[in-house]
Amino acid sequence: MFTRRQIIVLTGLVLYWPAIFVATHIPRLPEWVGQVPVSDKVMHFTAYFLLTFLLWYVINPDHKVNWRKPAVWWVLLIVACYGAMDELLQAYVGRHPDLYDFIADMAGAVTALILLSIFHFWPACLILTGSCIFVMTNFLRTNAGDTLSHLEIMLYSGSYAFFSLLWMRYIHHFFKVKPPQMRWLIGALAIPCGMLFGFELFCLIAGHGSNLPANIVSLGGIFIAVISALLYGLFLRNFAEKY
Repeated sequence: MFTRRQIIVLTGLVLYWPAIFVATHIPRLPEWVGQVPVSDKVMHFTAYFLLTFLLWYVINPDHKVNWRKPAVWWVLLIVACYGAMDELLQAYVGRHPDLYDFIADMAGAVTALILLSIFHFWPACLILTGSCIFVMTNFLRTNAGDTLSHLEIMLYSGSYAFFSLLWMRYIHHFFKVKPPQMRWLIGALAIPCGMLFGFELFCLIAGHGSNLPANIVSLGGIFIAVISALLYGLFLRNFAEKY
C-alpha cells in the first residue's frame, strides 16, 4: 500500500516526467527561452535534480539515501538511461544531442541524491522548492513588464505560498511551537520573507532589476499561507477548549 506521502509525490512525478519529456522534444523552442539569463545546463541540472528527488521519494518515502544499499544505484541507473534516451531521441525532432547536457543531467541527479543522503524529507523539500523558486524568478524576470500576467501572479503567489506551507509543516514537525504562539508567527514569516529578500537582492546584483508587483504578489502568497495556518490553529485550540 502506498502511504499518503507516496501518493502525493507519485502524482507530482506522473505530471512532471512527461512535462520535461515534451519540453526537451519541442522542435523549435520559444524565442524567449533563449533570452533567459540562465544557462541551458542549469536548466538541465535543475530538471533532473527534481526528477531524481521525486523518483527517490516514490521508492523510499521515509528514508534518506544510503549509498551502500542497491536502491540508490537503481534510481541513478534509471535516471541515466532516461537521460541518454532523452538526448538520443532529440535527433529525431530536429534538435541536437549534447553530451554536456547529459553530464548536466547526471550532475543534477547525483546532487539530489547527495542532498537526500544528508537531509530527511521535509528539509530536502524546502531546499528543492527554494531552488525551483530561484530558477523561476530568473525565468520570469527576463521579460518582466510593468504589470504581471495572470500566469505570473499564480506562479509567484502559489510558489511562495507552497514554500511557506512546507516551512510551517517543518517547524511544526521539528520544533515545539505551534499557532497562534508569537514565536511560531515570527518563525513562520521569517524564512519565506528572508528568502524573498535574498532572491530580490540577487536579482539587483545580477542586473535583472527590481519588480515591485512580483514582490507584492509573492508577499501576498506568504501572508495568505501563514494567516490560513494561524486561523486553523486558533480553530483547533478553541475546539479543544470546548470539547
